[in-house]
Amino acid sequence: MKRPLAVVLVSGGLDSCVTAAVAAQEHDVAFLHVKYGQRTESREEKAFFDLCEHFRPKFRLVTEVPALKAIGGSALTDTKLSVPEEEPDPERIPITYVPFRNAHFLCVAVSWAEVIGAEKIFIGANQVDFSGYPDCRRSFFDAFERTIEEGTRPETHIRIETPLINLTKPEIVRLGVQLGAPFHLTWSCYQNEKVACGRCESCRLRLKAFSEAGLEDPIPYEESL
Repeated sequence: MKRPLAVVLVSGGLDSCVTAAVAAQEHDVAFLHVKYGQRTESREEKAFFDLCEHFRPKFRLVTEVPALKAIGGSALTDTKLSVPEEEPDPERIPITYVPFRNAHFLCVAVSWAEVIGAEKIFIGANQVDFSGYPDCRRSFFDAFERTIEEGTRPETHIRIETPLINLTKPEIVRLGVQLGAPFHLTWSCYQNEKVACGRCESCRLRLKAFSEAGLEDPIPYEESL
């Protein structure tokens, strides 16, 4: 039986890896990686290609959204801003937020999905253990689905799948283990490209997730919590 085709946004990080593993259970997958001038762009791209070698997607595409770096306003794209290493303030959106990033990514994904005939777009967004990014909420993706309906061909019906949206980070790790997700191929650090720092917010969340899941993170760190 022919399997439906789905575009999977694959950053190279832990969440996108598990999302890819979920999508691959019942779909042929098309892996999409978007570069946007982030600090660890080269390392994330390597992780993407490593994950492609593991999952063997039917299609793969690497593209760029240079506007996000030109616009700035985030420590991930502006080297004049420091990547925070302290615990995030839950009452404030952190400086690592890239303004409206997921909307840019989804626009590319929808365009590609229309061309290759994909019925779904998978994205590893999470609204539980996340940094307060407003474009990681399910309400945002519901609104974007309505935009897709308004802005594509009448016969086009593309749904946005967010399988991790209500899972905690430890639950995401456990799900990845259950699905055989290759965590050793992923990269999450916000500021290093050779050895993960272990200090930035992303490293902290990742290390804490593995610890609470009772597992050891397979990638090396300069410092571990």
